[in-house]
Amino acid sequence: MFRWKRLTAIAAVVALGLTGCAAGGSDSSSGSPTTLTLGVLVPATTFEASGLNWANESPYGQAVYDSLLRGNPDGSIAPNLATDYTYNADKTVLTLKLRTDVKFTDGTALDASAVAQNLLRFRDGTSPNKSYLAAVADATATDTSTVTITLKASDPSLLSNLTRNAGMVESPAAFTKADVATNPVGSGPYILDVAKTVVGTSYVFEKNPNYWKPADVHYDNLTLSVFSDATALLNAIKGGQVNATNTASNNDLDQITAAGFTINPLELNWTGLMLIDRDGTSNPALGDVRVRQAINYAFDTKALLQAVGQGYGTPTSQIFPKTSVGYDPALDSAYTYDPAKAKALLAAAGYANGLTLQMPSTSLLGTAVFTLYAQQLKDVGITVNFTDAGNNYISDVLAPKYGSYYFILQEDPDWALIQFSIAPNATFNSYHTQNATVDALIEKIHNGSQADSDQAVKDLNKYVVDNAWFAPWYRMQSSFATDAHTKVTVQADNAYPYLWNFTPIS
Repeated sequence: MFRWKRLTAIAAVVALGLTGCAAGGSDSSSGSPTTLTLGVLVPATTFEASGLNWANESPYGQAVYDSLLRGNPDGSIAPNLATDYTYNADKTVLTLKLRTDVKFTDGTALDASAVAQNLLRFRDGTSPNKSYLAAVADATATDTSTVTITLKASDPSLLSNLTRNAGMVESPAAFTKADVATNPVGSGPYILDVAKTVVGTSYVFEKNPNYWKPADVHYDNLTLSVFSDATALLNAIKGGQVNATNTASNNDLDQITAAGFTINPLELNWTGLMLIDRDGTSNPALGDVRVRQAINYAFDTKALLQAVGQGYGTPTSQIFPKTSVGYDPALDSAYTYDPAKAKALLAAAGYANGLTLQMPSTSLLGTAVFTLYAQQLKDVGITVNFTDAGNNYISDVLAPKYGSYYFILQEDPDWALIQFSIAPNATFNSYHTQNATVDALIEKIHNGSQADSDQAVKDLNKYVVDNAWFAPWYRMQSSFATDAHTKVTVQADNAYPYLWNFTPIS
């Protein structure tokens, strides 16, 4: 779900003025709002199902499309378009049984052929999340209501991915239409009103009168209004122009609550240092576990949470979230602030006289955070030399040009987190650290029994913490705001709550 891309998305639009906003929900004669107006931080990249983005763009897709499976707020998986799903013995073949009463808004039936075509189009499409289906070798319609997905190798995250954009189904009749990116044809709860929509500013939807699951549609109309900077969003909140919205930061929470909004918190990301040069390729010091442990002990994480995170979050030493089977409360305090211990570890590693680390900085993430953590490292004998990476911060750290750097990274479900941050070819293991212990645990998580897999996740989490692969400071709070007329349940594994979890308060 690439929430880390939110960093550059927000930074890129911060300089833009207010592009527009829509009025808040109006009340019906019964006293319940009939329109839900949601604030979003980014416009829709596309409405073509094979190119859909997720995270902060998820409400665009969910408005017009249905997913094969459903993600519950706690991250568990439930049936949706697929009423039943079963694997073969080695989990390389997934069979989906589909509902037979669903139609696209063009009147055609949603069947197994349409689902199979969509799966392959997404795998081969332009979505930044196309890797969700990278393990799919083929998808075929066994009969009109049965889809068989054959995998190159088992993929523990596949079911979860089918609850997201990878599992969304578009009418095949729309594939070749010239307006496929702006006029979606799905089976979802809403239909995009192209005439009333201002692309990049305000997206207007009306209820799908033939939706197969009407109990999920709590509003007659839906508007997604784009707010390109924090000031514009705050003014919209104060002016009652939105019923609910995501927030780019926690800087304005006091003013948001003063406007009568409720903050719905969710710890979705972790903040701290990436210590990725664990083999000492660019800096031999980082190849010594004692140095990496010293870096962890050097940080006053509670102070950093207050100074950088405005106090919204929980100090931690682990990157696995509370929803993980591998989460261990004791690991939240595995490294307590202990400068003396940090100095002793550095001395034992041969750096009693200190060492120097090269790191990037960028004004996109603020300047204070770099000053603060550099000072805490300096206090134990580690000097940080910064290079201003500007807009190239993400591309530079992924290159990789640096063995350690500050970052805010998502806490995904276990397998996705492992493939994103820990596995040898993970995006954020850009030095491709690999060792036998981690490889064996990943293999057990991948192909072991459920009990063995769960234990291996616990063991992997502990290994990563003990060996200081990262230096987390805290799990930061994401804050979703709702007005007095709107209730929402946040989603454990997504930046934006799912649409069906918004309900009106009479």
